[in-house]
Amino acid sequence: MITLLSVSHLALPLEDPILKFLVVLIIILSAPLLLNKIKVPHLLGLIIAGAVVGPNGFNILSRDSSIVVTGTTGLLYIMFLAGLEIDLAEFKKNKWKSMGFGAYTFFIPFTIGIAAAHFILDFNWLTSFLFASIFSSHTLISYPLVSKLGVVKNRAVNVTVGGTVITDIATLLVLAIVVGMTTGEVNAAFWTKLSVGIILFAAIVLFGFPIIARWFFKKVNDKISQYIFVLVMIYLAALLAEVAGIEAIIGAFLAGLALNKLIPHTSSLMNRVEFVGNAIFIPFFLISVGMLIDFNVFFKDFETIKVAFLMIVISIGGKYLASLATQKSFSYTKAEGGIIFGLSSASAAATLATVTVGYNIIIGETATGEPLRLLDESVLNGSILLILISCTISSFVTQKNGEKLQKADNESTISESNPEEENILLAVNHLNTIEPMTSLALLLKSKKTSENLFALNIINEEKNESSKKHADKLLDTMVNMGAAADIKVTPLIRYDADIITGIANVIKEYSITDLMVGIDQEKGFSPSFIYNLRTGYLKNNMANIFVYHAVQPVSTVQRYFVILPENASQEPRFFQTLLKVWNIARNSGSKIEFYGNETTIATIEKIKKKVNIDAAFIIFNDWDNLTKVFDKMKDNDALILFMAHESMVSYLPQMRQVPNYLNQYLRERNFLLVFPSYQNEDDYRKDVRNIANANDFVEIGKIIGKLFK
Repeated sequence: MITLLSVSHLALPLEDPILKFLVVLIIILSAPLLLNKIKVPHLLGLIIAGAVVGPNGFNILSRDSSIVVTGTTGLLYIMFLAGLEIDLAEFKKNKWKSMGFGAYTFFIPFTIGIAAAHFILDFNWLTSFLFASIFSSHTLISYPLVSKLGVVKNRAVNVTVGGTVITDIATLLVLAIVVGMTTGEVNAAFWTKLSVGIILFAAIVLFGFPIIARWFFKKVNDKISQYIFVLVMIYLAALLAEVAGIEAIIGAFLAGLALNKLIPHTSSLMNRVEFVGNAIFIPFFLISVGMLIDFNVFFKDFETIKVAFLMIVISIGGKYLASLATQKSFSYTKAEGGIIFGLSSASAAATLATVTVGYNIIIGETATGEPLRLLDESVLNGSILLILISCTISSFVTQKNGEKLQKADNESTISESNPEEENILLAVNHLNTIEPMTSLALLLKSKKTSENLFALNIINEEKNESSKKHADKLLDTMVNMGAAADIKVTPLIRYDADIITGIANVIKEYSITDLMVGIDQEKGFSPSFIYNLRTGYLKNNMANIFVYHAVQPVSTVQRYFVILPENASQEPRFFQTLLKVWNIARNSGSKIEFYGNETTIATIEKIKKKVNIDAAFIIFNDWDNLTKVFDKMKDNDALILFMAHESMVSYLPQMRQVPNYLNQYLRERNFLLVFPSYQNEDDYRKDVRNIANANDFVEIGKIIGKLFK
């Protein structure tokens, strides 16, 4: 075996691709395991490891094209995930705050940088502007820590991500202008080309990509193909950004925004995207950043140390002042101000791009023939130390304040009484309903529910062995789909005299809170299904019932029409079923239009002020003319119809005609019928009255805190 390894394989730097990849994998594996024990962010460990094994360390690995390509993918991945995971409803709500933070984090370091460059380092004004732009940009290098801690939806994180795009665009515009002025190309044609290019690029990505992606996800069910398609979209957006004259990371972020509503946060595709990025691409990027670090340059001359120290003070100090100004302006908590500083203090991608471009621009020669560069070697070397120090500070500060935010969220959840444990049962009998039902269940379930999903198939006691094989196939498919999204689905096979009795017994045995049954797309509301619904499923009063009909993937639905009957908000379990609808909107990003009477709509509008989603509210009282709402529906719209058992106060005689209406008008649309449970629960009735009568949003928030976890 020893003879198989030639001397060339062991020469440094390593050339054998297997050995190179093995070393990188060992670093990725060991860094988190070792550093987490001493409370050091593993991101920092990967950067340091890159410096140790890189060309400026022990020269074990060279920073060749394979490292650069994979590392570039990691950087694009970070920005893509930031756009993909952002809460769009909160993003729209906080857009002015994002712009405010973007202004702070750009102009404060920029102004300090110009003054320091011109009056301390004696740079000319043009060089001073380019030098100052180094400190305005930042890289969300510690975003994976925030994602891992589960606080990406925090308002401060949302504002920081939005502000990052603004300041990076502004920084790169300064770079383009300075380079243009140096080469004498800043004229009307320059501005026209730049502005038109950016507008066209943004329009193609934000409006064209969703159309393409929605069509693709409708036509292609293969999970591997869907993931490769996502990678294609990332790189295509990055390429279009470069063609438009801005940095590729902006393209990756906009691609994330464009696909945000098409990749639900609870879906198996999202799980794959996050898993591969956090396991391979992002660690490669961090290691590649570490490979840039060369400690030897700081011992060459005093000028390098002076410039490096000044750059660190300007960058870290400027970002701290910007985060403090943001915290004070928007009345954020100390931990939220800290997370803003942590996320925005790291300098890497845009900083390196700016310094490299400035270093490569030669503006003259010395008397000895040495080239005069726009940014000299001391700035180049100083930027390397800035990357190391800023990434170190960013990692520690982000982890510390992220843990505080996580702890505050957990304490808030624990302090509220949990109304009930959620147990969701999916009754399956047709293979073509499995994927739609599972996907919808992953959307509407509570965030805390990761195991209490049950898949059930009833076998008639008189059936043969083939029925058992068919049941195993159905349930295995559903279990695998859940596993792909890191959700445990418990398979249940029950032998019983009939389906209705079997389901009713399982509901009692497993304390099921929500039952979902699927409608075969080809059959629709058949007479036998309607009979089973009215005489069987609806006789149950313990579980909420969801009847689901799907003709397209739930991720491709753009808008939901939610129709609520009169007195719906007076039902004891209304808010528990409304929570499921709210979760669909929050996890998919789809817009929802609520139709109901004045009282119900007013109640839901109060909730929206506390728990934000993209929603519109329309007064609707005419259940005799439901088709008026159906006529408003377009392609990629879906219907959610709240129904009622005959003994409930919100029951309307017109509900008996709903199956006929749906068969006639919505055979080619997704729709969901929601039947809230009607078991007597005095506590929930009290909550209903409190929400309906409350005028104080703090009071509403306390009630909603119990229900909307």
